[in-house]
Amino acid sequence: MAEEVAPAVRRAARSPALRHTARAGLLGYALIHLLVAWLALQLAWGPGRARTAGRSADSAGALDVLAESPLGDGLLWVLAASLAGLCLWQAVEVLRHHRGVPPPGPRRREALGQLGKTVGTALLYGFLAVSAVRAALGDRSGRREEEETVRGVLGWPGGQVLVVAVALVVVGIGAYHVRKGWRSDFLGEIELSTVAPTLRALTHRAAQAGFVLKGVALVLVGAVVGWAAVTVDADSATGLDGALRTVATSPVGPAALTVVATGLAAFAVYLLARARHPVG
Repeated sequence: MAEEVAPAVRRAARSPALRHTARAGLLGYALIHLLVAWLALQLAWGPGRARTAGRSADSAGALDVLAESPLGDGLLWVLAASLAGLCLWQAVEVLRHHRGVPPPGPRRREALGQLGKTVGTALLYGFLAVSAVRAALGDRSGRREEEETVRGVLGWPGGQVLVVAVALVVVGIGAYHVRKGWRSDFLGEIELSTVAPTLRALTHRAAQAGFVLKGVALVLVGAVVGWAAVTVDADSATGLDGALRTVATSPVGPAALTVVATGLAAFAVYLLARARHPVG
């Protein structure tokens, strides 16, 4: 069976249609980051500073912005299809590179870590694709649904421990982003050798800042969610939106949110570069 699957996986990985769809998905993912950055700025500097026209400052809010645009439904369906393509691309990568587990040792740990990262990325893209479909169908219950979910989990036996564990995972992912940006480990994912030196340097620094600042934002999310679990405050444990709203009420709120927004916009530069100049 494995011998029959392997050639099919290799053909799928080389499929121009899948690669073009994945590149479109990266463009869509970049658009989501830009919209969340704009929502964060609205939260920081808009009227009242505590609202973004009723939208959450996260991917759900970004999808709401698209839904309310003149071509909203069409854009959301295109976004959903392209993000689904990204999810499929990552699934193919899992099958192509992780068909077997190396013997015990450093290589096994590295392979399992890479496998976990790829599967997690595929799940993220799949979640965003489903969210885009729901937004296209008129579902706008993102923040309320998150609050109800967290409140329900906190009511379980051991629910607080579970939410704290999730928060620690988010902090770990944020720390990974900071490390990846600081060490420029993302350079293996984009091919910039054909780009003019000045533009190459600007892209490198923007992507570096994007990874570091997005990582800081994720660490903030994990910290807020963890604290909300400890204090049994489900209203604050709503991911990026809850974290940004918590920051917005502090004396340095506007400045801090501006930094986060800058980081999200810079991360979009990396996604655009990866879509335009992919490796392989």
